[in-house]
Amino acid sequence: MVVKTEQSPNTKGIKEALSRIDFTDTFSTTNHKDSLETITHLIFGTMPKWVMFLMRLRNALVKIFGLKTDMDKDFKPQYKPGESIGFIKVFSVEDNEVLIGADDKHLDFRVSVFNSKEYQHNIKVTTLVKYNNLFGKVYMALIRPFHIVIVKHMVKQAYKV
Repeated sequence: MVVKTEQSPNTKGIKEALSRIDFTDTFSTTNHKDSLETITHLIFGTMPKWVMFLMRLRNALVKIFGLKTDMDKDFKPQYKPGESIGFIKVFSVEDNEVLIGADDKHLDFRVSVFNSKEYQHNIKVTTLVKYNNLFGKVYMALIRPFHIVIVKHMVKQAYKV
């Protein structure tokens, strides 16, 4: 199995990410060859056409509600705290964890990319969400099935043995 569903790791970044966590999931894969920044880019920097289609559809639908949709077309991340990659902000970069995310009126989210240094499934990608209002809760309920499929696929892109 290349991608596995797991419990969220207990990292510093995850503990300090949000004041409250209403939704979380963690998917893991194995990669001992690349830096954490490279792994993060492998996961979030390249998306297959079907994911891009779903993201364009999502952006068209949520734009009418005033939600953030902008993402740089030429995605070349700089993994430094405070830097932005489209609407995604880099919150922290440690030796074993990168924390990215965004705050919006409906929900705030963070993604932790953590290297546990385990032999297998050492890369743990954890999504954390805090609902800011009822719309955030409804939004997450609607996109959750898509989120799971998309994130699993994206994490699979970082698999290297």
